[in-house]
Amino acid sequence: MLEQIKHTHPLVYRNFSALQNGEAYLRRVVELDRYWEHAHMFSSDGAVLPGSVFPEGTPVNGECDIFYAGGTLGLLHAAVMTKRYGQKVVLVDRHVAGTSTRDWNISRQELRRLEETGVFFTGEIDSAIVRSYKTGWVEFFVEDGRQKRLYIDNVLDCAVDADRLLGIARRKILAEEGNGILDRTTFRRCYKFPDHVIVEVSGPEGEILFFKAKVLVDVMGILSPIAMQLNDGRSQTHVCPTVGTVASGFQEADYDAGEILVSTERADTSAGSGRQLIWEGFPAAGKEYITYLFFYDAVDSDNDKTLLGLFETYFRKLPGYKKPADDFTIHRPVFGIIPAYSHEGFSRAREIADDNIILFGDAATLHSPLTFCGFGSMVRNLQHLTAGLYQAMVAGRLSRTDLEKISAYEPNVASMANLMKYMCYDAATDTPGFVNELMNEVMIVLDGLPHRYRQAMFRDEMRLEEFVTVLLKVAWRYPKVLKATYDKLGVGGSVSFLKNLAGWALSSTK
Repeated sequence: MLEQIKHTHPLVYRNFSALQNGEAYLRRVVELDRYWEHAHMFSSDGAVLPGSVFPEGTPVNGECDIFYAGGTLGLLHAAVMTKRYGQKVVLVDRHVAGTSTRDWNISRQELRRLEETGVFFTGEIDSAIVRSYKTGWVEFFVEDGRQKRLYIDNVLDCAVDADRLLGIARRKILAEEGNGILDRTTFRRCYKFPDHVIVEVSGPEGEILFFKAKVLVDVMGILSPIAMQLNDGRSQTHVCPTVGTVASGFQEADYDAGEILVSTERADTSAGSGRQLIWEGFPAAGKEYITYLFFYDAVDSDNDKTLLGLFETYFRKLPGYKKPADDFTIHRPVFGIIPAYSHEGFSRAREIADDNIILFGDAATLHSPLTFCGFGSMVRNLQHLTAGLYQAMVAGRLSRTDLEKISAYEPNVASMANLMKYMCYDAATDTPGFVNELMNEVMIVLDGLPHRYRQAMFRDEMRLEEFVTVLLKVAWRYPKVLKATYDKLGVGGSVSFLKNLAGWALSSTK
């Protein structure tokens, strides 16, 4: 596969060829890029079938209380369900459960939510934190040099070794009798019966296996075929393709600060109508440093959103962000597609459940993609997502209507996610510097407000009155945003935004 991209993506070829597992990493990138083949589908059937079509007499290979399809964030949820609530669980992953294509950044305050479950302990969590740093900052490029560097404490200030944390969860699951984890095992489909589901999977050698469970938990991420079927093929409205590396040997890297959002140039138009590229930089273990390049975009834009293409851009533009020294070494690539969904109305609009089936994490797509993504959302909501599911199982209330009440949907996060649309560059309505100019004004406004405003915005914890204060102050400083709102959202989108705010005002999280 590396040879196939030698001429089409020469920088990816050169850098991945130098990695010990470069071929395997490339295959994972290409696997995720298959998402784009399905992103414009308007229907998807076959992932969830009625029990009446299940072949009569087919032997079932195992039974459990909860069956998990997906072994990243699913491990955290499964560990709590089995250790705290005594549920028998089986988990499958198409690769090796507990290995991620990304590492995570989060604050120590948010990590305490794991401890509150009573399943993860302080020492275990501390062992997964490879570095904590003093502060972080956000800065958007403005050509006249007016850019405001906004410093923020206690936001994304812990670098977490994802595989180490997931490994802790994996061991907790396997320590309980009757549980099972099947690696290199792929979800194929499930069959719905009145009080259970039967899940069909294919094993490492292609063997077909069947498992009976009271509940199927879908944590298959952005590639979830169940999410696509439940949402009529439109499981996301926006995406944030993200690529980067864990590397060492940069000429200038500050190991005491995280670079939360950084732009270094105007919108890039080399791969479609335009993308506002944004960087992140986070200190990691020892001399390792993680750099990410990403952009926000509508699913149906004409931009090249492939991770493979973005990696080529990453390697080409990296010296303009962090200049490699002579001893520059890439230890491994990191990558993913962060999904987003724009809720049209007063409350959650996305389907996240069916009878005896519930979606969590990126499969559910209920988080804001700005800075507090799938991992942060799962950690913040883990306690009620597990307690809610257990209570539903005990009561035998596992219909779609019952299960969809157990979600990570937060009205404030849904409203905040609308801000992402302003960061999606659109050549039809925006000047090449629009995203940077607008976000720079937001940083200036935040800098003039009490410190809690900036922390709340970048932890998706804003109160409604704080959010409105920021909006009004930005509109006063930068009136162009009013026209941009109409251009970007249109009448329907603007009305929906107001409905989101109204739903927030009427909710318990205002």
